[in-house]
Amino acid sequence: MTLAARNLTRGALVANQVEEAPSLLGKFRGLMGRPSLPPGEALWLPGSNGIHMMFMRFPIDCLFLGRPGRDGLRPIVGLRQALRPWTGIVWFVRGADGVLELPAGTIASSGAELGDQIQLEPAS
Repeated sequence: MTLAARNLTRGALVANQVEEAPSLLGKFRGLMGRPSLPPGEALWLPGSNGIHMMFMRFPIDCLFLGRPGRDGLRPIVGLRQALRPWTGIVWFVRGADGVLELPAGTIASSGAELGDQIQLEPAS
């Protein structure tokens, strides 16, 4: 199922095509081997609190999201911008229960900040 990610705090669409990688293999592979991540697309790694940039070909932004509240919204508990291929490893972000990998520049263009509420919903 394809998802969409919305920042309800800012009233901004973060990504309109979010692919989910729920398996351990899918999370490990992540975006490795892909030539790019087009604007509007993202990869959701549920249950993760860290990532690696090994074998990546392009920089990415990451939103680390906490557990969903009763309303289903997930708070941003960590942000990393323009993580470079082969050099960026984020081992652990306290309170994270998932990572949204985005094209570099998405955090700045959407105005996302710590504490913002993100909604993951089926894409229309």
